[in-house]
Amino acid sequence: MKNDDESVVRIEGLIEEGEAFRRLTTEPRRKHFDVIVVGGGQAGLSVGYYLKKLGLNFVILDASARIGDAWRKRWDSLRLFTPARYNGLDGMPFPGPPHAFPTKDEMADYLERYAAHFQLPVKNGVRVDRLSREGDRYLVKAGALEFEAAHVVVAMASYQGRKVPGFAKELSPEIVQLHSSEYKRLSQLKPGGVLLVGAANSGAEIAMETVTGGHPTWISGRDPGQVPFPIEKPWVHFFIMPFLFRVVFHRILTVNTPMGRKVRARMLTAGSPRIRQRRTDLVQAGVQRVDRMVGVKDGRPMLADGRTLDVQNIIWCTGYDCGLSWIDLPIFENNGEPRHRSGLVESEPGLYFVGQHFQHAMSSTMIHGVGRDASRMVGVIKERWAKRGAARSSITASTVPEASQTTAPPASPFVAHTSP
Repeated sequence: MKNDDESVVRIEGLIEEGEAFRRLTTEPRRKHFDVIVVGGGQAGLSVGYYLKKLGLNFVILDASARIGDAWRKRWDSLRLFTPARYNGLDGMPFPGPPHAFPTKDEMADYLERYAAHFQLPVKNGVRVDRLSREGDRYLVKAGALEFEAAHVVVAMASYQGRKVPGFAKELSPEIVQLHSSEYKRLSQLKPGGVLLVGAANSGAEIAMETVTGGHPTWISGRDPGQVPFPIEKPWVHFFIMPFLFRVVFHRILTVNTPMGRKVRARMLTAGSPRIRQRRTDLVQAGVQRVDRMVGVKDGRPMLADGRTLDVQNIIWCTGYDCGLSWIDLPIFENNGEPRHRSGLVESEPGLYFVGQHFQHAMSSTMIHGVGRDASRMVGVIKERWAKRGAARSSITASTVPEASQTTAPPASPFVAHTSP
């Protein structure tokens, strides 16, 4: 009896091995989808929310180990600039008091719950290396993985590659240098002075933390300005913010208005105005405002007025580049920015952007505004997919005998499928 049992186990093992080998040799190595979304942050999840409604077969590729990691990796004390009432994505409000400013971890956890709630097909740990075209479809490569689709949505913020001036390498090795994306907490710094290079939101927020933590603190760089009211005052919450977020950022400052185009051109080079930290707040806290850093002298940071600062730490709040060098398509301007019209790449039908800095409006990179851009791009995908389905139906009808045409039901262009 024992021998019989061993024979059965052996036979079952051989069957399993044979099935595994069959799958390995017969299953396609390239995965086919209707739509590929690159990026699993708030922009990618917003796109996924609308794609799910269409019933299309899609995948969201994200390089992070967990949904929300882009938020978790920021500095520990970071709080959002927008109250909770404006931080929910379409279909799911942000939990908690509506006028509270959530922490970065609360935002990360919300995104993770959002993806789970709507059962969005996110593949984490997949870093895209190349996007190219093959015929009328797009090919996405991520290491040994290949994905193919008729539509690709690049749903990533413009804040990807770190920008640090070339003269940073001339600084004394005794000076601690961190990019704002690397700064987490005060324990990373040496005792002594801190220079924040960049006077926009990140620079001002971190400067307040370093100066209150006992470090003499200087901040340099062009002043991008500030919103003209303190955002944490109750009267601002009730009267100013609804108008600011829903009207000014969402409808007035857009690429369709002269004022919006002017502000966009300035923000792409000078950064966004400070939202929480005001000039008076910085001065009262003891942060010293100095001229721009333009180079290095004797291993120390040199300012435009010729002075040098004897600091032990420098935090580069000098922004990011687009991080889109993996897109192997002729869609870029001379400055490296992708060429698009409110997210629509007219020279590449089937390629879209969501989440880019001032993509359509000032709210495009804000959580409360990304859903509108996502809805617009998915709407274009819907129209194009419907036309493609109608064209296929027309071709099929012209080649099918007349008797068959009267009995075959029309196919829906929004039925999920795994091949073109």
